[in-house]
Amino acid sequence: MSARDLFSVSGKVALVTGGSRGIGLMIARGLVEAGAKVYLAARKESECAAAAASLAALGACSALPADLATQAGTRALADAFAARESSLHVLVNNAGANWGAPLAEYPESGWDKVMALNVKAVFDLTRFLLPQLQKTATPGDPARVINVGSIDGLQVPVLETYAYSASKAAVHHLTRVLARKLAPSVTVNAIAPGPFESKMMAETLRRFGDSIKAGCPLGRIGEPDDMAGVAIYLASRAGAYVTGAVIPVDGGISTTK
Repeated sequence: MSARDLFSVSGKVALVTGGSRGIGLMIARGLVEAGAKVYLAARKESECAAAAASLAALGACSALPADLATQAGTRALADAFAARESSLHVLVNNAGANWGAPLAEYPESGWDKVMALNVKAVFDLTRFLLPQLQKTATPGDPARVINVGSIDGLQVPVLETYAYSASKAAVHHLTRVLARKLAPSVTVNAIAPGPFESKMMAETLRRFGDSIKAGCPLGRIGEPDDMAGVAIYLASRAGAYVTGAVIPVDGGISTTK
């Protein structure tokens, strides 16, 4: 197999949640440009449609607006996808939320919101779409689930984002559990991003951007191609024998703590 074929995702069908901005949009753009047919899911219908339209200029991309904060919303997305496609090669569970507050003031509502979207929705959407994933699987090319965790799930974060860091550690371990359960027809891996330009990271980068760069072995903030590259690797034949892995994409920051 040539290197071009080894990393090809041409013709694959992918669903990316939280795909209208940030890391989700970086992954979706990479998959579209590499030849995959991508469905974007995001809570705000106008933003989801606008992002899908911008990517449709580069390849095959459609919007599937959905609110994954509840199980009913997650089920609705799975049903909407199944109404359009009978099979799914790549599921990217990226939708997420954050909440920061001092320990003594941390609200139950914030904890519940973060856990529901960051952990429960990942579990629910994966199992709801399992029939479509399993339909695409072959012995040498299983279906793929790519969960987006965080280096905050690998190390103690700087900010008081208790539910977020706990939820991402949960995503990492859920990834390992599902990898064991769904093999050999589906691989399940997680990406643990470090600092990337996104709405969720904007305040952190505003306050600590210079020190983050200074403490990063590679000396910079992550760029869209860095995120797209690891997603394409996991989605392609090149990553077909990798499952249960949590891959830091952080310029080496997690090696310094």
